[in-house]
Amino acid sequence: MSKEKEKNTQKNNLQEEKEEKKEQAKQAQQEKKHEEPQNEELQKCQKELQEYKDKYLRAYADFENTKKRLEKEKTTAVMYAHEAFAKDLLPVLDTFENALKAIDTLEIKDEAVEKIKEGMILTYEKLLNTLKKHGIEEVECKGEFDPNYHQVVMEVESDKHKKGEIVQVLQKGYKIKDRLLRAAMVSSCK
Repeated sequence: MSKEKEKNTQKNNLQEEKEEKKEQAKQAQQEKKHEEPQNEELQKCQKELQEYKDKYLRAYADFENTKKRLEKEKTTAVMYAHEAFAKDLLPVLDTFENALKAIDTLEIKDEAVEKIKEGMILTYEKLLNTLKKHGIEEVECKGEFDPNYHQVVMEVESDKHKKGEIVQVLQKGYKIKDRLLRAAMVSSCK
């Protein structure tokens, strides 16, 4: 009898194990079903997170580029703030030069005229130095014609100059730092 009990006990144990395995399989299947929506939702959230992260990085890069551009524009604006004022002063410089030339042509050798001429020269030089201090300089007009800085008004014959060289400056040109204020009017050799 004891063998029969043992067999029954073993049978019961086997049946219990089978039922336990079935129960575990059922639970695993239910958990899997429960995990699948969670996995899908997790993947969806991760994808969304990646999209927001990408949008953030693009917006941040755009912001940094705008910030750099505005800083550059501000620097440029400050650097060339005097440009309009300098352009307005150019006719004054021309008038000064014409007045100095006119005084040189006077036949009168009077002490008063000499003092006026000396005062005008000092004032003219001070004005030039002040403009130079703010980056405003005369355009170089020696040698070859440069269309970036010179405007040829006429072409003349000259044995002393090569073709395309500047022969005479008719009106001085000026620049502020690297930007042209007024092109120099010149005559060049044919």
